[in-house]
Amino acid sequence: MTAWAFTCLAQDTKKAEKTPETKLEAFASKTVVIVKFIDYKLPAIKLFLSDAETRIRMLSSGNDAGYFYQIEKSGQYSSNTASIEYSDLLEVIKALSTLKSEAEKDVISNPDYLENKFVTSDGFQLGYYVNGNKIKWYLKLEKFGSDNTLFISDVATIETAFQNAKSKIEELRK
Repeated sequence: MTAWAFTCLAQDTKKAEKTPETKLEAFASKTVVIVKFIDYKLPAIKLFLSDAETRIRMLSSGNDAGYFYQIEKSGQYSSNTASIEYSDLLEVIKALSTLKSEAEKDVISNPDYLENKFVTSDGFQLGYYVNGNKIKWYLKLEKFGSDNTLFISDVATIETAFQNAKSKIEELRK
């Protein structure tokens, strides 16, 4: 008589956790409706070694409209884009004002290294770091990935870009 032994191993399977959508993805992924994208170019942002393209992207679906300030940095093989929703843009502008006043104090404190930043719910970052007595401003376009940090030579450059974006969105909302 032959005896057979069977071994069965089971594993609990978890559903893949869905990463939270950005505000742009949530608006653009509506179903059973028509979603229209319209882009309005703005001046490029001068970076330390290159430029970043900018635009206002308006999305409309029925009576709903969404306005996003987009900053795009093209790389050798791909590009990274930040999509900052209008209400987040207003918060970023407020944060920039606060960060500017703190930056001056932080440089005077002469730290070995210090970093200060503001992060939106979609993962866009605006900040600076102080190394010794030098300050360097940056934008991090996306929450994940590489080659998505832009270094700004002068904080006034980004301040102007944000104000231009705010003005253009307010013009389009009328």
